[in-house]
Amino acid sequence: MAAAPRSCRPWGSLPGLLALVSAATATWDLTSLRCNFGSFCECDFRPDLAGLECDLAQHLAGQHLAKALVLKSLKAFVQDPAPNKPLVLSLHGLSGTGKSYVSSLLAKYLFRGGLRSPHVHHFSPIIHFSHPNHIERYKKDLKSWVQGNLTACGRSLFLFDEMDKLPLGLMEVLRPFLGASWVVYGTNYRKAIFIFISNTGGEQINQVALEAWHSRRDREEIELQELEPIISRAVLDNPHHGFWHSGIMEEHLLDAVVPFLPLQRHHVRHCVLNELAHLGLEPQDEVVQAVLDSTTFFPEEEQLFSSNGCKTVASRIALFL
Repeated sequence: MAAAPRSCRPWGSLPGLLALVSAATATWDLTSLRCNFGSFCECDFRPDLAGLECDLAQHLAGQHLAKALVLKSLKAFVQDPAPNKPLVLSLHGLSGTGKSYVSSLLAKYLFRGGLRSPHVHHFSPIIHFSHPNHIERYKKDLKSWVQGNLTACGRSLFLFDEMDKLPLGLMEVLRPFLGASWVVYGTNYRKAIFIFISNTGGEQINQVALEAWHSRRDREEIELQELEPIISRAVLDNPHHGFWHSGIMEEHLLDAVVPFLPLQRHHVRHCVLNELAHLGLEPQDEVVQAVLDSTTFFPEEEQLFSSNGCKTVASRIALFL
């Protein structure tokens, strides 16, 4: 693959972005046009799908649907030299089930710089959109930020965390970027990837998993068709979710709704062993058992699922070493 042109660089920080966009669009050169409308500019996009598949298989516990959906969607998208729309994935499940971990792996295995790549953009409502009364400014800045970075590099990844906490109305500015059109505001955006992460739908996913357990069904028998409609309904009925009245779900702009199932005791054990290996330590039965004993499981009667998945495994291990 040819080296990325020097013009493939990200825009600066949100403050002052509008001036940068104005200056850039006024001084486009041939290289910029090639980045926008051709296939010349891949920036530091270096997909390693085999590596991603291996990492998911080894380290993502209990998520057969998420593994299959993410890999299938990515392979189809990356192997298409001229996709007709961006890849748009929405990740759903309760805390600690692997949503943020998967999004970090996508950055790691798609971009040479991983999460530090200048073409990977991570948005948090607490950090970037913390004042709901500033919504109009946020909408203007977000639109310009996405447009500006796609002008600089069509191969960009946008991660939106905690969709349940975004200011109402913010996501509607993204709708033009997510559909099947050639250009938006003069920018080719069809090779971009958008990932949305939320807890919405987690309770409904848990209920399906619990019913499967009561029915003595293996959790790997749970299919997407059982979960996708109830997750979509949970999002559409949640006025606190970022997609509320945005048109994104109503216009079917998501390529996949990715469910993350609740984790059982043996999945948490798997996470503990992975973390010990990451620390360069041999498996220690007493540490594994101590972490499991300190983990809260639900429902109260069945004690089946970890209340926070594997989210606190690393910090708990530190307590028992």
